[in-house]
Amino acid sequence: MSDRVLAAIDSSQFSEGVCDYAAWAAQALDAPLSFIHTVDNHAQVAEPDLTGNLGLGTREHLLEKLSGIEEQHAKVSRERGRLLLDAAKERAANAGIADPQCLQCNGTLVETLVENEKDVRLLVVGKRGETAHQASGHLGSNLERVVREMHRPILMVPKEFTQPHNVMMAFDGSKTARKGVEMLAKSPLFEGATCHVVIVGAETAENRSQLNWALETLREAGHSAEGAIRAGEVEETLRTYKQEHDIDMLVMGAYGHSRIRHLLVGSTTTTMLRNAQLPVLILR
Repeated sequence: MSDRVLAAIDSSQFSEGVCDYAAWAAQALDAPLSFIHTVDNHAQVAEPDLTGNLGLGTREHLLEKLSGIEEQHAKVSRERGRLLLDAAKERAANAGIADPQCLQCNGTLVETLVENEKDVRLLVVGKRGETAHQASGHLGSNLERVVREMHRPILMVPKEFTQPHNVMMAFDGSKTARKGVEMLAKSPLFEGATCHVVIVGAETAENRSQLNWALETLREAGHSAEGAIRAGEVEETLRTYKQEHDIDMLVMGAYGHSRIRHLLVGSTTTTMLRNAQLPVLILR
């Protein structure tokens, strides 16, 4: 299925938000919606140390039991995934999606998503998955790997859906960021929303020219657009602008200028994204 919205779900607290944002995106883009759930069969029950006085027969008996446990665990995981997919499909159908598709795959989440990305227009994922500690301030490790390895736009969503009305893009004039503005301009995803473009830096002729280009590109495509150039530390400056303008979605390029890039990838993420209750659209 080409140009689909693909939503990755698991049993985490973010999955309802994933379903709702995916349904919204599919309707806005007039694209088919697919849900995907992965069962990681790589995880195995550790083989115990059976050295010492245990006889060979006893060892074989324990290994048989371990094999049975692994098989039962895989069966339970598949059944749980099927139930999650059924619930997601019903939720999307109630939101007005006709015939959402469901896919259950064996393997790791990242590998599975990369294998399926060729037909994906937008990937929707939760901020953290079921294996991440709920109190953790960090983004899920799977999400960071997905951002690094996927070559499609990724929408990272919070637990609850909010219709986006004010969208903010951190803009640095880079090739990736300019491509991001052009993608926003062409996309029906934010029809009716106001697009805010913010450059964090000095008020220079170059920055003013870059901002004017971005605003003109968006307005020529029919979007309502506002912009600002503000000096300061990136995270704090963007957070302040977000609060002042009631921003309800962030848009960023995954590989722009290094200061912007470190908001998304690197050894750690900044406080802004770790604590963000907003969806973040990551452009590639």
